[in-house]
Amino acid sequence: MALVQLITLLFFHCLHKSNCVLISGIVNNDKVAMYYSSSPSMDPLYPSDVPSPLSPFTDISAPKLSGHCTLNFSAFESILQTTATDCWSPLAPYLANVVCCPQYEALLEIVVGQSSIHSGKMSSNVSQATYCISDVEKIIASLGANKNLDKICSVNIWNFTESACPVIEAGDIENSIDLSTILVACQDIDPATECCNYVCGDAISAAAEKLASRNHTSLSSHVPGLLPEEQSTSFYTCKKVVMRWLASKINPSAANKVLRGLSSCKLNKACPLVFPNIKNVSENCANVITNHTSCCLAMDSYMSHLQQQSFITNMQALNCATLLGSKLQKANVSRNIYDLCDINLEDFSVQIDSKDSGCLLPSLPLDATYDNTSGIGFICELDDNIRAPWSSASFTSSNCNTTGTADNSLKEVPKTSNQHGILVKDTMMCLLLASMFTCIALLLLLL
Repeated sequence: MALVQLITLLFFHCLHKSNCVLISGIVNNDKVAMYYSSSPSMDPLYPSDVPSPLSPFTDISAPKLSGHCTLNFSAFESILQTTATDCWSPLAPYLANVVCCPQYEALLEIVVGQSSIHSGKMSSNVSQATYCISDVEKIIASLGANKNLDKICSVNIWNFTESACPVIEAGDIENSIDLSTILVACQDIDPATECCNYVCGDAISAAAEKLASRNHTSLSSHVPGLLPEEQSTSFYTCKKVVMRWLASKINPSAANKVLRGLSSCKLNKACPLVFPNIKNVSENCANVITNHTSCCLAMDSYMSHLQQQSFITNMQALNCATLLGSKLQKANVSRNIYDLCDINLEDFSVQIDSKDSGCLLPSLPLDATYDNTSGIGFICELDDNIRAPWSSASFTSSNCNTTGTADNSLKEVPKTSNQHGILVKDTMMCLLLASMFTCIALLLLLL
């Protein structure tokens, strides 16, 4: 009994130390807005060229900037604040894949693009990039962003300082590509249709191929003396160069919209989850299932590991469901255990309340929002509580209709009920990974 009491006290101590946040939900048009409250703190004093902080969750001290970065940070003040909100410290690991990292990477691309206005190059020298990126990191951290974004988002400063693209001078770029085509295609993209018709993406790829094939005939065939992986690296970095050039020609907000839109096309084609070993599930569910309870218990245990990773979009959930289903079928699990064990798409994402309700994020680019009363919030789709597809044949992986426009309704998969979704209301959830791991470690030591 004493041990149980001590564990209980430690549990609540951990919740307190982890600054667990209050979640409330507001339903509007089949969506739920999730809000995370935060405690007020003192507003720091900032240099005149640094944007004002988001007061309820800023650092208590002003960031000490290098003084060696020539960027005018106030020119993209709103993007800095958006990034800080999207990567708010407790939520960053959970929103990393869909919200935080795409926004953080877009911000850094814009920083390099804006710095090229002065340097004339789309790839910064080491010292300049180090100073500017470091200053940006300090600013958004002081606004509430997680201080470990480089690790969370796997960002390497060398990606912004060294380029395998043979053309990085702004003048050379403008003499090599069709400027008007890119500007018309990308200046004001519609994220809802870009992933279907790829107007901006194709224009950037065409320009990148021209730059990457400088002094070579074409990247569509083997280039003597240039290995296939080198061709791929050159093309990839040239795409980055073109996007940075674009970021230097249009206003930062428009550039941010373009970069986020393009990244959403890419991330919705994959499953970001890391699948643990499926041995326990296959042992309990393979061939003829004699014990439904043990099979579903094994499956529920497996799904709980996936639910600790990150929030994902509805399209990513489809990809993850079919990928896991394929793995299980290859392991001799022939019966549709998604139906047997009531596994829905939302079960692949982080669970948001005591009712085991998962939050699927929209497939279109999403930003967290800040509200003075409610705190940090983001949108969960409520119309995607549908049965996970056991095979890829049961749904169409693309959310584009025959007209080439986006259709985000996921009509191909049968609904599990007539419900539009869930209402999340006044639920406590702890989202600080480091603190959680520390608490668990303490509990395990006691046991």
